[in-house]
Amino acid sequence: MPKFKYLTADVFTDVPFGGNQLAIFPDARGIPEHRLQDVTREFNFSETTFVYPPDDPSHTRRVRIFTPATEIPFAGHPTVGTAHVLAAVGEIPLTGNVTKIVFEEKVGLVPVEIRAKEGVPVFAQLTTAMLPEQGPPCPDRATLAKVLGLDVADILDDAWAPQSFTTGLPFLFVPLVSIEAVARARLRLEPWGSAFEGACAKYIFVFTLGGERPGSDVHARMFGPGVAVPEDPATGSACATLAGYLAPRSGQRDGTLRWMVEQGFEMGRPSMLEVETDVSGGRPTAVRVGGSTVLVCEGVMSIE
Repeated sequence: MPKFKYLTADVFTDVPFGGNQLAIFPDARGIPEHRLQDVTREFNFSETTFVYPPDDPSHTRRVRIFTPATEIPFAGHPTVGTAHVLAAVGEIPLTGNVTKIVFEEKVGLVPVEIRAKEGVPVFAQLTTAMLPEQGPPCPDRATLAKVLGLDVADILDDAWAPQSFTTGLPFLFVPLVSIEAVARARLRLEPWGSAFEGACAKYIFVFTLGGERPGSDVHARMFGPGVAVPEDPATGSACATLAGYLAPRSGQRDGTLRWMVEQGFEMGRPSMLEVETDVSGGRPTAVRVGGSTVLVCEGVMSIE
């Protein structure tokens, strides 16, 4: 039976057993197409990546990303983690303290910058293939309160009303009044199914300004039951997309905005995500998200 090497890593953390788990197959050639979803379910992490030679030799790799439920066009922690791990095991040669690569993903071309110290990768940062785009209106605050097991008063309104945005995956951003309210949120599947059937964004990102750790700007959680991810410890694509929500509310018209987002604390997997966006006229012109990754284990899987 053919055997395929895999590695696992914890992404958006600098210590093992924190962050968001990821499985990576550094050379997925030969894995039958109909087994990709089965393999992903076997790990049952939020995502698993399968790496192939690029279609265009000027790019670095082609990366396919699966959740336990489906293939998705783009995701942050799989992109950041895959880049870091491939560099750590020598699949991607480092070119100095900064190595720039390009992944081909379903969403398009995703540039990634890998930073190293003394020949060892320590940080990876992606640039989104598309800028945040606002989506159509989603359920009202009363409905969202039922879905999240919260009081309506826990959800901000007016200038900070919930809004949907996408950079390849659609997220509904729901700002809450406090860290305590974020901690109390409990996604209720029955009202979620009723309220979000056919809705613009099936991923719900709840957050509040501030954090538990010094230097944190945002404390967040992400629920994605529609893709078999009840809660995600670290969601790079959501944090990148959050720039579309936060930038117009920052009061800064031009320059570069930065936020440190903490996520996964309620799950016991604390994660730290560094978000940057260049703005012109108060609107994002480029969005980047990055963080550290820790290689956890490697092995082989028999697949036929």
